[in-house]
Amino acid sequence: MPPHDQDRNDRPKGKALRGRAGRMQGGRGSGRASTGTVRVWGRHAVEAALTNPNRTAKKLWGEREAIQALLDAHDAELPPSLPVEYAQAADLGRLVARDAPHQGLVLECLPLEDVALDDVLESSEGRTLVLLDQVTDPHNVGAILRSCAAFDVAALITQDRHAPPESGTLAKSASGALELVPWVRVVNLSRALESIAEAGYWRIGLDGDGTMTFPGAVPSGPVALVLGAEGEGLRHGVIQHCDAIARLPIASAIESLNVSNAAAIALYAVATRGGED
Repeated sequence: MPPHDQDRNDRPKGKALRGRAGRMQGGRGSGRASTGTVRVWGRHAVEAALTNPNRTAKKLWGEREAIQALLDAHDAELPPSLPVEYAQAADLGRLVARDAPHQGLVLECLPLEDVALDDVLESSEGRTLVLLDQVTDPHNVGAILRSCAAFDVAALITQDRHAPPESGTLAKSASGALELVPWVRVVNLSRALESIAEAGYWRIGLDGDGTMTFPGAVPSGPVALVLGAEGEGLRHGVIQHCDAIARLPIASAIESLNVSNAAAIALYAVATRGGED
């Protein structure tokens, strides 16, 4: 992982790490740059993006110590063609969302390529799918991606027009999982659920008004979990395309769980059904 540099005598010892000096470019934002690129920040998100063969990195900004720690952790070097600019924490703060915990690293990269639902279904081998119905908070979607990675989910599926864009805020919340879990964006969630059923999946919607209790509603075989936005829940058309609607058995004192918490609990229940370790 090195860059190019005019300051060869100031390299961290023991690594071919080089950097280019210059004024910081770019302004504060959520992590989608005006050039059609995406900025990700935080050690796990940047590290995962740099090691993802499907991700094209364009420029790395970082504190010298943070870049060196990244290299030392993997005994690696940065791609020779990747521009690197050393910066102070305050400068990095101007490249990311306000008060974002960048941990001394900001990476500008191209968005990930689109993933087709048919391709996911062909390669899923019965692994769980997660569908989100109009969940738009990037923190929630990022946290759900993290749980998806933890439980080896085949893909996250959202509607293209009612989901957050790929961004630094989402990538930070996903803590590297954005690079690991295929994210499928579809035009129509109901049609996607039809295709998923044809592929042999049971479609289980999670909703507080469900007549069944999760995880009792989970059958054997491949499962697609469908979750809706907090407050609004699943839309009627989406419910009509589920095989069962179930609720989590939570105390009556709490009306509902955050959608990312509900997703994590449901994924754990699916992963451990039948008393498996």
